Amino acid sequence: MFYFPLRTLLFQLDPETAHNWTLGLLRATPPLALSALFGRCVPSQPRRVMGLDFPHPIGLAAGLDKNGECIRAWEALGFGFIEIGTVTPRAQPGNPKPRMFRLPLAQALINRLGFNNKGVDYLIEQVRRSGFKGVLGINIGKNADTPAERAIDDYLIGLRKVYPWASYVTVNISSPNTPGLRDLQYGAALEQLLATLQAERQRLCDTHGRYVPLAIKIAPDLADADLPMVGQALRRHGMDAVIATNTTFSRAGVEGMPHAGETGGLSGAPLRERSTAVVRRLADILAGEIPIIAAGGILSGADAAAKIEAGASLVQLYTGFIYRGPDLIREAVLALR
Repeated sequence: MFYFPLRTLLFQLDPETAHNWTLGLLRATPPLALSALFGRCVPSQPRRVMGLDFPHPIGLAAGLDKNGECIRAWEALGFGFIEIGTVTPRAQPGNPKPRMFRLPLAQALINRLGFNNKGVDYLIEQVRRSGFKGVLGINIGKNADTPAERAIDDYLIGLRKVYPWASYVTVNISSPNTPGLRDLQYGAALEQLLATLQAERQRLCDTHGRYVPLAIKIAPDLADADLPMVGQALRRHGMDAVIATNTTFSRAGVEGMPHAGETGGLSGAPLRERSTAVVRRLADILAGEIPIIAAGGILSGADAAAKIEAGASLVQLYTGFIYRGPDLIREAVLALR
């Protein structure tokens, strides 16, 4: 009810300015007031996934709150779980501006932010201060200036630092905006990364006395022929979930629109069908052994239901939430009943 007048105002601003202004508003507004203004009663629909208990299966995708500054606000708006990040070991500014573009005719965004964030130590302090007791995912990546051959070092730093604070950890190897990052999705590079992370996770589990699930976030641009290899690697190295999918290089569905020629990852409605196809293919490959968290192109309850029907266990919102606001959370949960 209150979101669409606010969105009208926000859409008059540059997308990144609007994003930062929104985060400032969320930080400044008490959670109870946010819930009263924008939240609606979201029904309980418990799920157990990755050994974790979720009040309902609709969560916030990584990217909207890279630094974990608004955790209690997302909770107040009704999300069943929250994923923050992508965070890197060291703070970095990301790519030059402008780097975020709206395509409202397609209900889409293009971004080339490049993991702009304040670093993992800052994020951990925000998590500590929040006192949040729900399901919290922390999404980790590598710094842009870390050479590709040292990428694993950055993921190990991130994993070690966030492990005590995360309900689960997502390993982002699929952003299109960090050069060379997507190469980690293939062959020997993927095998080495997963084997190293699994060994380190076991050591951390022994040290901290708690098991933290690992999820791997993949791109929608993987060829269908590559998906069995990815699924086999996830099985072999004991990963706990796969997130399908990140943003896409494709411009199908936005050809000729203003900003369609900008470089970066496309998200929103044009990604819906490809993302759902990846979920469906992975569900066949994994045969229920590893849960799938679906993201990409969810702008209605029906879109969320389609992801679950394709084989996902949980659903995450990003661009759809920007276009639809908090009502989309409740609508999605109700569509899954």
